[in-house]
Parts: sequence; C-alpha cells; structure tokens
Amino acid sequence: MEGKRDITLIIMAAGMGSRYGGMKQIDHVDEEGDKIIDFSIYDALKSGFTKVVFVIKEENLQVFRDEIGDRLEGHIKVEYAFQKLSDIPDGYTVPEGREKPWGTAQAVFAARDVIDGPFAVINADDFYGCDAFAQAYTFLSTAVRGHYAMVGYELRNTLTENGTVSRGICSVSPDGMLKEVVERTKIRVSESNASDAEYTPDEGKTWVPLAGDSATSMNFWCFAEDFMGEIGGYFERFLKEEVPGNPMKAECYLPTVVSGLLDAGKCNVKVLHTTEKWHGVTYKEDKPGLVEAIKKMKKEEKYPGNLWE
Repeated sequence: MEGKRDITLIIMAAGMGSRYGGMKQIDHVDEEGDKIIDFSIYDALKSGFTKVVFVIKEENLQVFRDEIGDRLEGHIKVEYAFQKLSDIPDGYTVPEGREKPWGTAQAVFAARDVIDGPFAVINADDFYGCDAFAQAYTFLSTAVRGHYAMVGYELRNTLTENGTVSRGICSVSPDGMLKEVVERTKIRVSESNASDAEYTPDEGKTWVPLAGDSATSMNFWCFAEDFMGEIGGYFERFLKEEVPGNPMKAECYLPTVVSGLLDAGKCNVKVLHTTEKWHGVTYKEDKPGLVEAIKKMKKEEKYPGNLWE
C-alpha cells in the first residue's frame, strides 16, 4: 500500500533582506532564541503539515542547519533545496555578469525534486498567524489539479509604521475566487484615515487611496502538485522571451505565473480570507513591535514559552 503523501510547507529563504540589513531569516525575535520562521513551522505542524522544505542559498546550508533545521528533528520532516542561477533548462545560459537570482517562481521550482504532493509557499521573514496555516492545510488536504488557493489578508493588517511596503492588491469575485493581483509599491498607512492605506505611483508627488479591507497577498500560496510543472513551462518561456531584453535584472515572480494561468483559463484560485495581523521585519525598526507582539501572544498562551521543547 502506498504511503500517505506529505502536505509540505515550502519556505523561501534565499534572500538576504537588503532593506533590513543582514540575514533576517535567522534573527531572534524572543528571549528563547526563536525566529519568525520557527513560528511559521510551529503553526504549520500544529495544523497538520508533515514536511518543510527550506529554499536557501547553498552556501547558507550549514548556518540554516545549525540555527533552524537541527532543532526541528523529531518534530517534522526537513528538506533543503538550493536556488541557483545555474539551475536553468538545457539550451540556456546565464547572462555574463548576472548575479541577481531568477525570482520567487524559480525559488519554488528549486524544490521540485523533494515535492510529492500538495504544498504551500511562504516567505521566511513574515509572521502569518495560526489561522492562515489552518485554512491552508484544510484546502490542501483535498487539493486537486488546477485548483489553487491564496491566503488573503486585510491590507490594514499588513502595514508598518516605519516606511512604505510593496503588496499584491487582489481583485476577488463575489464567490471568493481570485480575479487578479496587482503589485503596488510604496504603500503606507493613510494620513487621513488610519484604518485605510494609500500608495504613490510617482515617488510621493501624489497619493492614491486604497481601502483598508482590500484583500492582500502576502505570498502565502497553496498549490496542487501539478503546479510545479506549470512553473517549469513558464520559467522556460521567461528565459526565452524576457531575459534577452533585461539580462541583468529580469525576474520570474510566483504571482506572475499564477496570473498567466488564470488569464489562460488553466486554473482557479480560491481566496482564503483571514483577519490575522501580519508581522514582519521589512525594516530594522519593525523588530521591537514584532518582539512585543510575540511576547503578548505567549502570555495569552497562543504559543508555549519554548516552541520546540
């Protein structure tokens, strides 16, 4: 009898966090030495996920094992995948002088050899909340080909007081299906209404209002196993059609692949609405607020004092 397939959490952790300044994926956020990533894995495990895959730079393998992976042994299956510039299909070459990674779609594709079932994808440096993982697991436990999901946050719950952020603002149909994601950069809390937001399309000359309850993507996606093949096909087209025009900086983004499949009628995407508050460290100044929020959640017994004891 074939064993039960894993429901896997892929964590994208290859970026170094230039605005934050350093390797924020392994920065401690409580007195016990836990990182944001620990809370995501704890919530995923509690919800029913059975495996975690870290997508990292190969040179960071030992530090990830020392700081994170080894602590999880006995709790959940752990795998590593490496995002490499050289991981491209036969017949293509890396443009001379290119150092920038190929983007989030290729980061997920890097895990193709260790995925054998449905999977979720998150960022390493975002705190998503337990409800998000519970909803994701419920969806993935019955996931079928071409039917995907995205956890949608309320925009007001994803902002920082310490600067502007980039967010994927979603259009959602009346029956809760994703119609499109529009990437907006330089979003901040509205100066006229603290429960809403605004963004600037022209470097601060004008500000355009955004509703605070707008459904927002924080890069928490849920996919059936077939999505890996879809990335592979899209990535090859990207290398052929987009890289020649922008060889140093062109990137293949995960939401772009999803949008392309939606436009082609090859998939549908359910929006899993959550009222969880996002926490993260886009800027160094965000960290004290995150530390206080975690301390409060531990006091309220939403998390144990030590996650892995």
